[in-house]
Amino acid sequence: MGKDEWRGKNYSFFNHKSCEFFPCHETKHPEEFNCLFCYCPLYALGENCGGNFKYSENGIKDCSNCMVPHKKDNYGYIMSKFKELVELTKRQSEK
Repeated sequence: MGKDEWRGKNYSFFNHKSCEFFPCHETKHPEEFNCLFCYCPLYALGENCGGNFKYSENGIKDCSNCMVPHKKDNYGYIMSKFKELVELTKRQSEK
């Protein structure tokens, strides 16, 4: 698949306006809010996720100000990080 072949494809965007939590992050453009990655697959990458997060006082990653998985144009970015997720999973399973 080409780098931007996903653009304009239905599988790269899902907007669930009837969800009780929609939108789960404040946005000026709810029509472009992507719910496909409702729970961010990049959370496990910690500081390497590329999102706007902070750690709470007790060390919990707080992503409440992050829109990376919810921006319509970030599907390619999310998919590009799956190789890192696979490597992380391999390392953890070897322990």
